[in-house]
Amino acid sequence: MFGTVVVGVGIAGLARIRDLMNPMPSSPSEHLKLFGFVSRRSFGNINDAKQINLEDALRSKEIHAAFISTENRSHEETIRMFLEAGKHVLVEYPMALSAKAAHELWEMAEQKGKVLHVEHIELLTEEYKQLKKEVAGKDLVKGTLHFTGHTLDENKAGFPAFSGIARLTWLIDLFGDLTVTSATRVKQEDKNYSRMTVHFQTANK
Repeated sequence: MFGTVVVGVGIAGLARIRDLMNPMPSSPSEHLKLFGFVSRRSFGNINDAKQINLEDALRSKEIHAAFISTENRSHEETIRMFLEAGKHVLVEYPMALSAKAAHELWEMAEQKGKVLHVEHIELLTEEYKQLKKEVAGKDLVKGTLHFTGHTLDENKAGFPAFSGIARLTWLIDLFGDLTVTSATRVKQEDKNYSRMTVHFQTANK
């Protein structure tokens, strides 16, 4: 069995715990054993998974891999700690707040002989696969991707372009490399409202 720990218990972290505790029959997950989860908040147990502290998770010889599901800004530091401790790492997209940091982390994983895997779960959904089929072979003339959500704490999630970067990768995956031609942001703090509008161009304009 391959020992694992989940770091962070937001929506993604709770889904990880659920799936590791109840793996699909005959799936690779059956070979993973969840030893616990790490969180800054105190929970005790969640779905029979026990809370352990970060130091114990890093030191444990039984834990071989960490599933990192924390806020964007803390990804880089947490990845470094687990790689330094000799663990494999799976992290939710985006891996870091800069391309430079991402390349450094991949180099570090290679030097340590460990797997560093970034997972963008939205690209694996049936809805997205259907969308990809619909645009295959077609030329993009003009299009809009609009999504909404609650206001995020920028200290934890990063600048809004990073809060929404997971959605922007849809466009790159569907239509290839994009160039930013303009970007604006409207912020109304009294209404707890923020909107970012970005225009992109494909390689063939």
